[in-house]
Amino acid sequence: MHKAWFPSLSSNDRQYALRVAAPRCGRRPYLLEKDIWVVQALSVLFSAPFANDLVFQGGTSLSKAYDIIRRLSEDIDITYDIRAFAPDFAADSEEPLPPTRSQEKRWTRAIRARLAEWTKEYALPAVQEGLARSRCAADVRADADRIYIGYTPLFDGYGFVKPEVKLEFGARSTGEPRKRRPVVCDASLHLPDLAFPAASPSVMLAERTFWEKATAMHVFCKRERGRGDRLSRHWHDLVRLADGGYAATALADRKLARTVARNKSVFFREKDAAGGWIDYRAAVTGGLQLVPTGTARGVLADDYGRMLRDGMLLGDGETFEDIMGRCADIDLRANSYEGNA
Repeated sequence: MHKAWFPSLSSNDRQYALRVAAPRCGRRPYLLEKDIWVVQALSVLFSAPFANDLVFQGGTSLSKAYDIIRRLSEDIDITYDIRAFAPDFAADSEEPLPPTRSQEKRWTRAIRARLAEWTKEYALPAVQEGLARSRCAADVRADADRIYIGYTPLFDGYGFVKPEVKLEFGARSTGEPRKRRPVVCDASLHLPDLAFPAASPSVMLAERTFWEKATAMHVFCKRERGRGDRLSRHWHDLVRLADGGYAATALADRKLARTVARNKSVFFREKDAAGGWIDYRAAVTGGLQLVPTGTARGVLADDYGRMLRDGMLLGDGETFEDIMGRCADIDLRANSYEGNA
């Protein structure tokens, strides 16, 4: 039986459909709307000529490709495999890295400039054309290494959530290990008579995402300051990764932990509160800190409260203190792991 294509319905019919689906899946209608745009963006991006070299990563990949996290993840993080994007720099190795600090600066400057140009000249037209073919009207623009898909919302009161999908590109790692996984719209599971966007992106394995998030959280804690806007989601995500068993398998993969630490030590150097360089290797071999203190903890707590108020967490979201307690447990497991040496 032919199904009506959701994006081609009238505004009123789309509103009605999402209002029907909302109580069935426990999501606010405007969150279901944004989820559709996220999946449509993935569908377009991973149908483009350059799709084989892209890797979908970050919190949204945990939500849409793994069904691990219980929150709306709004934006799309994409890695363009450095071996394909910058073959003149990156040798054919498992995880290419510049040999010196000066070379890192050269690689980073060149990759950022190339990414901005590629985003404008290749990614932007591909997204615009793909959305047009799918009859999805949107305001699409590029800004350096990002693409913003702004849509006219069907509902008022978006609050913490913007009626816009951000695609953010990077090209300073391979994104490995990865695997293709299916992605569908949440509303499609509750509206079987309608056709919705779907995608099959190449997705970073959840174990690497665990270490990417854990080391980013470690940096936040060591800096003891900074903005917490939209950052508390990482702590929520790490707890969900532990619930799904991925923290345990990530902790057991010492090679992967060291790969992430080496990549960040070269490309993402950060200083701690005392002005010293943060030791990523220590973070993956017994010195991980996941629970912030002082002002940083308060900033994070405020951000988590906003997430709860705007309904970004599904069901009964844990309290901030519950999340911190769970992260302290993960911290302890990571730092006492027998393979840390």
